[in-house]
Amino acid sequence: MRIVVAGAHGQVARRLGRLLSARGDSVTGLVRNPDHRSDLEGDGVEPVVLDLEQATVDDVAEVLSGADAVVFAAGAGPGSGTARKDTVDRGAAVLLADAAEQAGVRRYLLVSSMGVDLVADGASPDGVDEVFTAYLRAKLAAEQDLLARPGLAVTVLRPGGLTDDPGTGTVTLDRHVERGSVPRDDVAAVLVALLDAGRDGAVVELVSGGTPIAEAVADVT
Repeated sequence: MRIVVAGAHGQVARRLGRLLSARGDSVTGLVRNPDHRSDLEGDGVEPVVLDLEQATVDDVAEVLSGADAVVFAAGAGPGSGTARKDTVDRGAAVLLADAAEQAGVRRYLLVSSMGVDLVADGASPDGVDEVFTAYLRAKLAAEQDLLARPGLAVTVLRPGGLTDDPGTGTVTLDRHVERGSVPRDDVAAVLVALLDAGRDGAVVELVSGGTPIAEAVADVT
């Protein structure tokens, strides 16, 4: 497959790029910082420097031409304010969807977050700071925009708290799961399995568990 990953220098995205390239897939990684190109090349990923907060739909569609799927794994990151949560976590995801439709790329995997349901219908959850609330709202808005597009087959993956523990290869994956954490290794492996499954969209939550990843993905697809 040819896969285009937005936010390709992120911790989950780099793991995903290495997994895909190691098995022979062609991976193009979109990054904002040109200094990150060498890291991606070392992972076997072709870097493309493109700022999704500034790029046009045409700019992105040109890169997506001929791709089998796109993965949005970008984020404004720690330390960013509420405004960038919207321009990156929502706006860049929507831009990528616009470009995918223009380029004729139907399959779209969105890395979202558990907890977006806490801000549904404009709710402000207790004990959640303003910046994280803005992040959840941006992720939920991105989900809603993408899932409403009949031209895309969107799969939304909502991982729990991310850790750097070694992956176990076993997870809990379902429409709704109890809150928990999950190693980034396992998130990347689940994304690979979802790409292979070729399903026509779903919203699934992910935490550590006891089910082998291939079986867990088959059960939800």
